Amino acid sequence: MSGGELTGRRKAATVLLALGPERSAQVLRHLSQSEVEELALEVLTIGALGEDQTSQVFEEFYQIAVAQDYLAVGGIDYAREMLVKALGEERARDILGRLSERVRPRPFSFLRQTDPAQLATFLQEEKPQTIALVLGHLPPSLAANVLKTLPLEVGSAVALRLAAMDRTAPEIVQAIEAALQRRMGSVLTTDYTRVGGAEFMAKVLSQADRATEKAVLEALEARDAELATEVRRLLFTFEDIRILDDRSLQRVLREVDLKDIPLALKNAPAELQEQIFRNLSQRSAEVLREEMGLLGPVRTRQVQEAQQRIVAVIRRLEEQEEIIIERGEGQDDLV
Repeated sequence: MSGGELTGRRKAATVLLALGPERSAQVLRHLSQSEVEELALEVLTIGALGEDQTSQVFEEFYQIAVAQDYLAVGGIDYAREMLVKALGEERARDILGRLSERVRPRPFSFLRQTDPAQLATFLQEEKPQTIALVLGHLPPSLAANVLKTLPLEVGSAVALRLAAMDRTAPEIVQAIEAALQRRMGSVLTTDYTRVGGAEFMAKVLSQADRATEKAVLEALEARDAELATEVRRLLFTFEDIRILDDRSLQRVLREVDLKDIPLALKNAPAELQEQIFRNLSQRSAEVLREEMGLLGPVRTRQVQEAQQRIVAVIRRLEEQEEIIIERGEGQDDLV
């Protein structure tokens, strides 16, 4: 099999193998979990590669990198001219075709510099599903500001649709964008884009004020309890304990099952462990260190379940307003 016949995933795995473990690890940090898993499986099954195959893959990798530089410097026309001179018409067309998705603007990008309050006013007369589609294409911080500015009933309906959204057909995106551009701007695209979802909703709410978060989650709970649970799970993770102030963390530690703490801290970052130790009594911290030292290998599932139980306590205490979790702009100041 020649380098040109390898799949894109196999080529990526080839590059990782040639880079070595340390540099490959740096690359993987910039990929999503699913992409990491796919590449790991490919690396595990790739077998032996000939020198010719590796050379062809790296040559292609280099050509794409050069093409991206051309695009960054002078745009699509400049890149096409340079690539045709260097590689010929057919090869240039092939490379630019692969990069075309990266040079197209995102849908609704003309709204990204709009004032959130003006955008909310502009959108609030639209149907909730239309507003959700627009917000799903915007940065989470802007979407959060628009969401909290919408009337509560409208915002709740939008949040429900935004959290449940998966894929939207390009013709629908294009039609809505065309209607909006006649009034506010001029950007068109037919990308078939994945937007919204529980993860996106959690990112939005993490930057919203507490009142908005509470109202949205209550509305989701009433309409789709399972989806609300998923958003809550993504909204605050065990590692987010680092943003708790000492008083709040001490309150949490008084409430959790002490048997969960050694398990939850298994392989946790050293900074997080020290934060926990610092907020326990000297004797309790010593006991915890001893228990962690005696803790042998445990299943990842056990660690995750212990962490989830502690997070559940944190969420409950926050809902009861016994602790404070700092989040986006618009928080009430303490007096």
